[in-house]
Amino acid sequence: QVQLVESGGESVQAGGSLRLSCAASGRTFSNYIMGWFRQAPGKEREFVAVISRSGDNTYYADSAKGRFTISRDNAKNTVYLHMTGLKPEDTAVYYCAARAGGTWTSVKDYKYWGQGTQVTVSS
Repeated sequence: QVQLVESGGESVQAGGSLRLSCAASGRTFSNYIMGWFRQAPGKEREFVAVISRSGDNTYYADSAKGRFTISRDNAKNTVYLHMTGLKPEDTAVYYCAARAGGTWTSVKDYKYWGQGTQVTVSS
């Protein structure tokens, strides 16, 4: 079992930046590939970014490339999502998740989820 708690979401103006954090507890954090997802009102949850166990490899959704950076600190059991150049369409609840297996980008392949943190971007 892995418990995940996100923080850092808030309301910002378009063009602003935020850093989301996800603190993990329970099983060995470094054993898990970690992902960030988001869900806007009325929409399905979608993949944002993923990072390998060591942090050496990352992959982003097209909407996040060039603006978002995922990172992790295994000593602190924490994964981060640094978001810059925020747009109103980035407004969503952001979730971190620990992958169980399978693909790196599919919601169904992630076993453990946090409760989410709200990001609101105003124009």
